[in-house]
Amino acid sequence: MYLLGHIGISLLLFSPLAALLVSTGQVVLAVLTGALMVALGPFPDLDEYTDRIPHRGPTHTVWFALGVGMGVGLVAFAVSVLLGIGATGGNTLVIASDPLGTALWFGGVSTLAIFGHLAGDIITPMGVWPFRPISTFHHSFAVIPAKNPRANYTLFVAGVGAVSVAVAVATFV
Repeated sequence: MYLLGHIGISLLLFSPLAALLVSTGQVVLAVLTGALMVALGPFPDLDEYTDRIPHRGPTHTVWFALGVGMGVGLVAFAVSVLLGIGATGGNTLVIASDPLGTALWFGGVSTLAIFGHLAGDIITPMGVWPFRPISTFHHSFAVIPAKNPRANYTLFVAGVGAVSVAVAVATFV
Protein backbone atom coordinates (compact mmCIF):
# COMPACT_ATOMS: atom_id res chain seq x y z
CA MET A 1 0.00 0.00 0.00
CA TYR A 2 0.92 3.63 -0.37
CA LEU A 3 0.55 6.52 2.09
CA LEU A 4 -3.23 7.00 1.83
CA GLY A 5 -3.86 3.26 2.07
CA HIS A 6 -1.78 2.95 5.22
CA ILE A 7 -3.47 5.97 6.79
CA GLY A 8 -6.84 4.45 5.91
CA ILE A 9 -5.92 1.17 7.61
CA SER A 10 -4.81 3.07 10.72
CA LEU A 11 -8.12 4.93 10.77
CA LEU A 12 -10.05 1.66 10.38
CA LEU A 13 -8.17 0.20 13.35
CA PHE A 14 -8.67 3.41 15.34
CA SER A 15 -12.44 3.67 14.77
CA PRO A 16 -13.55 1.29 17.57
CA LEU A 17 -11.07 2.95 19.93
CA ALA A 18 -12.48 6.34 18.94
CA ALA A 19 -15.98 5.15 19.76
CA LEU A 20 -14.85 3.82 23.15
CA LEU A 21 -12.93 6.94 24.08
CA VAL A 22 -15.54 9.44 22.91
CA SER A 23 -18.40 7.51 24.55
CA THR A 24 -16.53 7.63 27.88
CA GLY A 25 -15.81 11.36 27.58
CA GLN A 26 -12.11 11.01 26.80
CA VAL A 27 -12.06 13.22 23.72
CA VAL A 28 -8.51 14.52 24.24
CA LEU A 29 -7.19 10.98 24.55
CA ALA A 30 -9.14 10.04 21.41
CA VAL A 31 -7.54 12.87 19.43
CA LEU A 32 -4.06 12.01 20.70
CA THR A 33 -4.57 8.32 19.95
CA GLY A 34 -5.90 8.97 16.46
CA ALA A 35 -3.09 11.37 15.63
CA LEU A 36 -0.48 8.89 16.82
CA MET A 37 -1.98 6.03 14.83
CA VAL A 38 -2.21 8.14 11.66
CA ALA A 39 1.40 9.27 12.11
CA LEU A 40 2.70 5.75 12.72
CA GLY A 41 0.62 3.96 10.08
CA PRO A 42 3.02 4.82 7.23
CA PHE A 43 6.11 4.89 9.49
CA PRO A 44 7.68 1.57 8.34
CA ASP A 45 7.95 2.96 4.80
CA LEU A 46 10.64 5.39 5.95
CA ASP A 47 12.97 2.65 4.71
CA GLU A 48 12.24 3.92 1.20
CA TYR A 49 14.22 7.08 1.93
CA THR A 50 17.53 5.38 2.61
CA ASP A 51 19.77 2.95 0.79
CA ARG A 52 20.92 1.44 4.09
CA ILE A 53 17.71 -0.45 4.84
CA PRO A 54 15.97 -2.62 2.22
CA HIS A 55 12.32 -1.85 1.58
CA ARG A 56 10.05 -4.21 3.50
CA GLY A 57 13.04 -5.37 5.46
CA PRO A 58 13.58 -4.79 9.21
CA THR A 59 10.93 -2.06 9.46
CA HIS A 60 8.28 -4.51 8.23
CA THR A 61 8.59 -7.09 11.01
CA VAL A 62 6.76 -7.89 14.21
CA TRP A 63 10.01 -7.03 16.05
CA PHE A 64 9.90 -3.50 14.67
CA ALA A 65 6.23 -3.18 15.67
CA LEU A 66 7.00 -4.31 19.20
CA GLY A 67 10.07 -2.05 19.38
CA VAL A 68 8.10 1.00 18.27
CA GLY A 69 5.42 0.18 20.83
CA MET A 70 7.99 -0.15 23.59
CA GLY A 71 9.72 3.08 22.57
CA VAL A 72 6.50 5.06 22.42
CA GLY A 73 5.38 3.48 25.70
CA LEU A 74 8.56 4.59 27.44
CA VAL A 75 8.18 8.13 26.12
CA ALA A 76 4.52 8.17 27.18
CA PHE A 77 5.51 6.96 30.65
CA ALA A 78 8.13 9.69 31.01
CA VAL A 79 5.80 12.42 29.75
CA SER A 80 2.98 11.31 32.04
CA VAL A 81 5.34 11.35 35.04
CA LEU A 82 6.52 14.86 34.10
CA LEU A 83 2.92 16.05 33.64
CA GLY A 84 1.74 14.36 36.83
CA ILE A 85 -0.99 12.32 35.14
CA GLY A 86 -2.74 10.30 37.81
CA ALA A 87 -0.83 12.02 40.61
CA THR A 88 -3.67 14.40 41.39
CA GLY A 89 -7.41 14.05 41.08
CA GLY A 90 -7.74 16.87 38.57
CA ASN A 91 -5.58 15.51 35.79
CA THR A 92 -6.66 11.86 35.61
CA LEU A 93 -7.62 10.07 32.43
CA VAL A 94 -9.91 7.06 32.68
CA ILE A 95 -7.98 4.61 30.44
CA ALA A 96 -4.54 6.13 30.84
CA SER A 97 -5.06 7.01 34.49
CA ASP A 98 -1.46 6.67 35.66
CA PRO A 99 2.00 6.58 34.08
CA LEU A 100 1.91 2.81 33.61
CA GLY A 101 -1.58 2.90 32.09
CA THR A 102 -0.50 5.74 29.80
CA ALA A 103 2.57 3.77 28.69
CA LEU A 104 0.54 0.63 28.04
CA TRP A 105 -2.15 2.54 26.13
CA PHE A 106 0.14 4.52 23.83
CA GLY A 107 2.60 1.64 23.43
CA GLY A 108 -0.26 -0.68 22.53
CA VAL A 109 -1.86 1.60 19.96
CA SER A 110 1.57 2.28 18.44
CA THR A 111 2.16 -1.45 18.02
CA LEU A 112 -1.34 -1.77 16.55
CA ALA A 113 -0.61 0.96 13.99
CA ILE A 114 2.56 -0.81 12.82
CA PHE A 115 0.73 -4.16 12.66
CA GLY A 116 -1.88 -2.38 10.53
CA HIS A 117 0.89 -1.33 8.15
CA LEU A 118 2.07 -4.93 7.91
CA ALA A 119 -1.50 -6.07 7.21
CA GLY A 120 -1.74 -3.55 4.38
CA ASP A 121 1.46 -4.85 2.83
CA ILE A 122 0.49 -8.51 3.28
CA ILE A 123 -2.40 -8.05 0.84
CA THR A 124 0.05 -7.02 -1.90
CA PRO A 125 1.99 -9.44 -4.15
CA MET A 126 5.32 -8.43 -2.57
CA GLY A 127 4.08 -9.34 0.91
CA VAL A 128 6.28 -9.25 4.01
CA TRP A 129 8.71 -11.41 5.97
CA PRO A 130 7.20 -10.68 9.41
CA PHE A 131 9.58 -12.76 11.54
CA ARG A 132 12.87 -12.07 9.79
CA PRO A 133 15.71 -12.69 10.71
CA ILE A 134 14.50 -15.53 12.95
CA SER A 135 12.39 -17.07 10.18
CA THR A 136 12.36 -16.87 6.39
CA PHE A 137 8.56 -17.23 6.42
CA HIS A 138 7.11 -14.97 3.72
CA HIS A 139 3.45 -14.12 3.51
CA SER A 140 1.40 -12.50 0.77
CA PHE A 141 -2.27 -12.73 -0.06
CA ALA A 142 -1.46 -11.10 -3.44
CA VAL A 143 -4.90 -9.47 -3.59
CA ILE A 144 -3.98 -6.06 -5.00
CA PRO A 145 -0.79 -4.28 -6.07
CA ALA A 146 0.49 -1.68 -3.59
CA LYS A 147 0.41 1.03 -6.23
CA ASN A 148 -3.27 0.54 -7.09
CA PRO A 149 -4.77 4.03 -6.60
CA ARG A 150 -8.34 2.73 -6.28
CA ALA A 151 -7.38 0.39 -3.42
CA ASN A 152 -5.44 3.10 -1.60
CA TYR A 153 -8.23 5.69 -1.94
CA THR A 154 -10.84 3.10 -0.95
CA LEU A 155 -8.97 2.23 2.23
CA PHE A 156 -8.55 5.92 3.04
CA VAL A 157 -12.23 6.75 2.48
CA ALA A 158 -13.29 3.65 4.43
CA GLY A 159 -11.06 4.73 7.35
CA VAL A 160 -12.36 8.30 7.38
CA GLY A 161 -15.91 6.98 7.14
CA ALA A 162 -15.41 4.44 9.94
CA VAL A 163 -14.01 7.05 12.32
CA SER A 164 -16.78 9.49 11.41
CA VAL A 165 -19.48 6.91 12.09
CA ALA A 166 -17.79 5.74 15.30
CA VAL A 167 -17.53 9.27 16.69
CA ALA A 168 -21.08 10.16 15.61
CA VAL A 169 -22.56 7.07 17.19
CA ALA A 170 -20.51 7.51 20.37
CA THR A 171 -21.53 11.16 20.61
CA PHE A 172 -25.24 10.82 19.97
CA VAL A 173 -26.10 7.47 21.48
